[in-house]
Amino acid sequence: MEAAVDDLMAELDRRLAAADAALAADYRGDRGVRQPIHTVYVPADRYDVRTVDDWGAQARAALDEYAGSAADLAKIVAADLTDDVYERVRAKLEREPIEDLRIDFEDGYGNRPDDEEDAAAIAAAEALAAGPRTPYHGLRIKSLEAPTRRRGVRTLDLFLEHLGAVDDGFVITLPKVTSVEQVEAMVHVLETLEQKHGVRRLNFEIQVETPQAILGADGTALIARMVKAGGERVTGLHYGTYDYSASLGVAAAYQSMEHPVADHAKDVMQLAAAGTGVFVSDGSTNVVPVGDAVHDAWRLHFRLVRRSLARGIYQGWDMHPAQLPTRFAATYLFYREGYDEAAQRLRAYLGDGESGYLDEPATAVALAGFVLRGIECGAIETTEFDTAALARLARRDMP
Repeated sequence: MEAAVDDLMAELDRRLAAADAALAADYRGDRGVRQPIHTVYVPADRYDVRTVDDWGAQARAALDEYAGSAADLAKIVAADLTDDVYERVRAKLEREPIEDLRIDFEDGYGNRPDDEEDAAAIAAAEALAAGPRTPYHGLRIKSLEAPTRRRGVRTLDLFLEHLGAVDDGFVITLPKVTSVEQVEAMVHVLETLEQKHGVRRLNFEIQVETPQAILGADGTALIARMVKAGGERVTGLHYGTYDYSASLGVAAAYQSMEHPVADHAKDVMQLAAAGTGVFVSDGSTNVVPVGDAVHDAWRLHFRLVRRSLARGIYQGWDMHPAQLPTRFAATYLFYREGYDEAAQRLRAYLGDGESGYLDEPATAVALAGFVLRGIECGAIETTEFDTAALARLARRDMP
């Protein structure tokens, strides 16, 4: 009987070998790196070595002018913001106002004469090389659609030529992707430029701004095939609120991060990215906190950030310095409100006490990821859990 079972298991191993290999290759799991809570887009001609400090200063000035205390900000966003959260936000704006910076050569920059964009690419690369650098940083090139592909590749080539060393935080955003072939072509572009410039592996994000990225003509979810085609070079999927909504015929007045077409696209993106180690980012709101609209814009931005977090999307875009206070306030409140229960459930899962929940391993992974994200962005501080142990659990390296 034992021999028969051994033979059966050997046969199962042979039958499932290809499926096992495909699962390991396509669903690599958590990459074990920090996910930024936002990406800031700055037009290339407005970026210089002072940009990060300037954004922090402008964000603090907006906070001072329109919400000089926790009570003031709490009243504006209609949330229970404590003095501790408020001070953490101010400290974040001093220490690390931008977690992920993208120098924009696409929509935020527009179409310029070649000599002008050449000069902007060189100047931006030299400024990034001079610093200061945010934890993540890079550029958004023009798309690989026929009208713009030469310009996009030329800008990337010039940028790398004048940047010098490429570190682990460097990432490229590829916008308006419409086919799997464009992702394959981007991989070829990066391989070629790596050899030319002698730099480390270049990674990129796929920007989901077209209906073709979600649903192909053959009825398949092309975004999943795009992730597979990019392999380990694809680190993120970024939703483009306004291009995508406009492509589906949504009137300008109704285009938003919470429109049903936006939710559908992001649901598909989350499904495609699940288990692959690819980050998913929400898009942006074009309602900016300026002039008489600051309070209304803050209220909207705060709510949208909270909404994304509740949906399991832990990153979004910020387009204006005055959006940073509500980005951090909403994010910090989210993690601080959930920490006590998450910590109790983690302790119980690890055999230290009771929580009232019988959590399964998958939920423990989610709990560890929640606490780890809160620590990494500065929302919470704790000596209760070792961050390395949390990271191992989030990667399913622990029982």
